[in-house]
Amino acid sequence: MQITTKALILSSIKYGDTSLIVKAFTYSDGLKSYHLKGILASKKGKLKTAYFQPLMQLEIVVNHKNKGTLERLIDAKVNYPYQSAHTDIAKNAMVLFLAEVLVNSIFEEEQNKDLFRFLEASLQWLDTHDKISNFHLFFLLGLSKYLGFYPDTTNMNYPYFDLAEGAFIKTPGLNPILKEETLELFKAFLGIKFDAIHKVRMGKKTRQELLQSLVLYFEVHLHGFKKPRSLAILNEVFS
Repeated sequence: MQITTKALILSSIKYGDTSLIVKAFTYSDGLKSYHLKGILASKKGKLKTAYFQPLMQLEIVVNHKNKGTLERLIDAKVNYPYQSAHTDIAKNAMVLFLAEVLVNSIFEEEQNKDLFRFLEASLQWLDTHDKISNFHLFFLLGLSKYLGFYPDTTNMNYPYFDLAEGAFIKTPGLNPILKEETLELFKAFLGIKFDAIHKVRMGKKTRQELLQSLVLYFEVHLHGFKKPRSLAILNEVFS
């Protein structure tokens, strides 16, 4: 059945000499993969290669058979044209990192409108704001809410956070934990909104340590989650 839906591009991989395999998170049906045959050879086609950069926000016309195979993408247009997300060096490093996180986090071929709206609004916020050095940290925490492992904020006065339990604890066991300065910064992001993230002050080294801990948090809670390769590039841009 032919439908029109909003979509976020997660990845595009060259297939053969002229085609792309594109993975997208759609508003209508969750995660979908499309075979864009001959797109790299065609100069005059309706579909432009530039549409399929990481985290592009599109409106697409598709034919979904929902059989777990590659789907057919008929037409596409940009739904939200980014002003700076792909041209600003720091923002682009963040976009590449977050796209990789999402590829490793979203596996469901089913509708999740709340998650889609969160991603759409977050990326538009990134595109239109300048104080973004903490954006990825807050984004990862927000994403964990939609994936089912947002930190349990009961007992926030306890001196440790158990990454495997997702909860604050009095006494550490064998699981990886957050403590001291990293814990205080982690707590500072809980319960605030995007517009307040620049008020959380930290040095580059601490920011990297907190990011490593959040990536570990995802690894612990998501089966098959791989540490993003773009993490090193992101750390370099923000160092």
